Amino acid sequence: MEHIYNENKKGAPVFVLLHGTGGTETDLLPLAQALNPEYNVLSIRGNVKENGMNRYFRRLGEGNYDWEDLEFRGNELYKFIADKAEEHDFKLRDVIFVGFSNGSNIAIQLMLQQEEKFKKAMLFAPLYPTDLEKKHDFSDVKVFLSLGKGDPIVPESESERVIRLFEERNADVTHIWVNGHTLPQEALVAGKEWLNKH
Repeated sequence: MEHIYNENKKGAPVFVLLHGTGGTETDLLPLAQALNPEYNVLSIRGNVKENGMNRYFRRLGEGNYDWEDLEFRGNELYKFIADKAEEHDFKLRDVIFVGFSNGSNIAIQLMLQQEEKFKKAMLFAPLYPTDLEKKHDFSDVKVFLSLGKGDPIVPESESERVIRLFEERNADVTHIWVNGHTLPQEALVAGKEWLNKH
């Protein structure tokens, strides 16, 4: 998979950056720099194409996921991250997912599929439109969510569902509401505060 790995400080946490639909591995680099310039960075380009746009998994329409493909791509991405962890000598528990939109959604999938592996995530404009029967144990998971009021892609009810997904599994959840399907300065400031606390 196309990616960038930047080691800024040996042994520091690793931001795994996951872009939105149509993005590339460079999109979230300024965000990572603003959040903490000392953290290491693994930024990955989605390898699924939708009308020429990069994504992490297929969908059948807006908010209509190809769940089989999502599971397959989640496993594929997990293996890639695990291989990079071995290659660059970092631990999966030191990973902090930083995702926007489609990138947030694949991060949720990874956390659900690899329940014991990933402990922190900063998810901007996430959408995971299903209720899960399995109750994962996220009691040692910390999540920052930036959710949109008036988001044209993610209805507020679906943003609430993402909050519930983590809270019902006992995760430590911090969330902020912003305007639309965006990643504004206020979300960055709140995210940085959260990061400094955790």
